[in-house]
Amino acid sequence: MSRLLTAIALAIFLTLTGSLMLPTAAWASTSGLGVSNGHLTDCPASQNCVVSLGADAKHAIDPIAYHVDRNKARETLLKVLTVVPRTSVIEQTDNYIYATSKSRIFKFVDDVEFYFPPNENVIHLRSASRVGESDLGVNRRRVEQIRLALRDLNI
Repeated sequence: MSRLLTAIALAIFLTLTGSLMLPTAAWASTSGLGVSNGHLTDCPASQNCVVSLGADAKHAIDPIAYHVDRNKARETLLKVLTVVPRTSVIEQTDNYIYATSKSRIFKFVDDVEFYFPPNENVIHLRSASRVGESDLGVNRRRVEQIRLALRDLNI
C-alpha cells in the first residue's frame, strides 16, 4: 500500500512539475493558441476556460467593448496587464495580445489572449488553465477584473 501511495504521489508531482518546466514560448507554439480565421481557439470540455467567440453557455463570456481608437484601447489594455498580479505579456501584434498568468501558490499557468478584430470595436478574449478540470472561476474573474479596469479608464 505504501508503494502505491508513493507511486501516485510521484506521478502527481511529475505531472505538475512537467507542465511548469516546459518554457512558455515552446508550450505556446505547440498549443494551438492564437487567432485562426478570425477566431480564438475554442475551450476544451473542462470547466477552466472562458472565450468570447463561439462558445457554449458554460464557457461563454462577453467581449470587451471600447469606444476609443483601436490603438488607444490596445495600449490601455497593455497597461492594465502590467498590474494584473503574476501576469506577463508574452506576445503582441497589432491585433493580438498573448499573456500568461500564474497562480499564487502552485504557479499553475493560465493562457490569456486578446484579439482586436478589424472593423469592430470589441476585444475578443480567451482565458484558460493549462491543467486540471476546474479553476474555481479564476479565469472568468480575471477577465472580468480586466474589463472593469478598462471601463474605469474609459475605453
